[in-house]
Amino acid sequence: MHIAHQQALLQTRRHFLRNCNVGLGGLALAALSGNAQAATPNIEAVNPLAVKQPHFAAKAKNVIYLHMAGSPPQHELFDFKPELVKHNMQPCPDELMKGQRFPFIKGHPKLLGTPYKFTPQGECGTLVSELLPGLSSMIDDVAVIKSMHTDQFNHAPAQLLLYTGSPRFGAAAMGSWITYGLGSENQNLPGFVVLLSGGTDPSGGKSLWGTGFLPSVYQGVQCRTTGEPILYVSNPKGMDRDVRRRSLDALRKLNEIELQTVGDPETLSRISQYELAYRMQMAVPEVMDIGREPKHIHEAYGTQPGQASFANNCLLARRLVEQGVRYVQLFDWGWDFHGTGKGNDIVYGLPDKVKQIDRPITALLRDLKNRGLLDETLVVWSGEFGRTSMNEERNGSKFLGRDHHPHCFSIWMAGGGIKGGITHGETDDLGYFVTQDKMSIPDLQATILHQLGMNAHRFTYPFQGLDNRLIGPAGDGAVREALLA
Repeated sequence: MHIAHQQALLQTRRHFLRNCNVGLGGLALAALSGNAQAATPNIEAVNPLAVKQPHFAAKAKNVIYLHMAGSPPQHELFDFKPELVKHNMQPCPDELMKGQRFPFIKGHPKLLGTPYKFTPQGECGTLVSELLPGLSSMIDDVAVIKSMHTDQFNHAPAQLLLYTGSPRFGAAAMGSWITYGLGSENQNLPGFVVLLSGGTDPSGGKSLWGTGFLPSVYQGVQCRTTGEPILYVSNPKGMDRDVRRRSLDALRKLNEIELQTVGDPETLSRISQYELAYRMQMAVPEVMDIGREPKHIHEAYGTQPGQASFANNCLLARRLVEQGVRYVQLFDWGWDFHGTGKGNDIVYGLPDKVKQIDRPITALLRDLKNRGLLDETLVVWSGEFGRTSMNEERNGSKFLGRDHHPHCFSIWMAGGGIKGGITHGETDDLGYFVTQDKMSIPDLQATILHQLGMNAHRFTYPFQGLDNRLIGPAGDGAVREALLA
């Protein structure tokens, strides 16, 4: 048999598709990959995390997003409803129940008024719960939004929608989008850092800081406050820094050969990630060491170096943005107050949980402001949906709690060009539906991107034949001008 014939018989489908880049296989691969760049990526291409210019002049350079995983009850914190208090434990009006679905409420529930007092705070006079004395002292710098709504009432889909623009797995996280569009100011640290507290991951899992269809170099990096800050970044036992450098040089040469042969852009991401990991070995331990902070800072935040806590993560967030990290995401688990037991009851459990966050959040806002960083750092606080105006009373529970509620919830924003001391949107007398300035998840995403100098409608990435956006391929979402300073 002729040698050429023998070689042809040994060819697999993968070989055919790789080599036939101008035929049917190449066209199919290009369509499936959704990659507009047909040419082989350049090995000498610019560092993917290098600083990039926004679409227009930005008000904010960094984002700190504080997520209360499980979703806090807005009626106990920001959305005071005297009518709920007046009709406490009376049957819920029939019109609120028609056509509604609830994860856990059964039968005909009773209305639940808040047991907490609300008073006007600051020069702006925003009503804030007595549970938040610290935040009340900074309320003139905060824009409270009472009119958020979503179309998801289960935790994981609602969190995915909030951070990726889709309630299903597979889309890119907000932090990944932002670092993809803007890069990072510090090339020795990740552009997107994730910090967890509360003892477990949020319900949406690590997809909430995944890259989806974006290059993997924009993946969020989870850092820890105990043990090694980042797993597997340190050198293995018996390998010093010089040996690691030579090993990475050898790996780079192999990856460059692979890039020239296959042309997969992810090979460039791999090269960049190896190099970033090497640089992080020196930079990360320094920035994660909150023990370097003076005593008065620890007293303000309530931090304890070496412990895992929301307070420690708030201080770390300030240190990270101070060092040029573009997007810092804090997830604090434990806000699912259904009232099935004492721990998630709004009388017994909620005050303790709010106390854990009020002091460090207040210290974070004040610290950023004192350092001149609040003007350029956008701080966002939210859950993934709201809580019902009714008592859940699951299985006859005598504790007080609220079920999941997508129709309205409260969040707040501060710094980064956001107008402080305002309240945006209103809900009805029972806090059930939005009645004024209804704000969607894409609206929030578009507003965040706008403050960073990005047009959410123009900010796209081609994938599977669509111009994908954080706000969704349909291009929903409008910047809320009333929030902008």
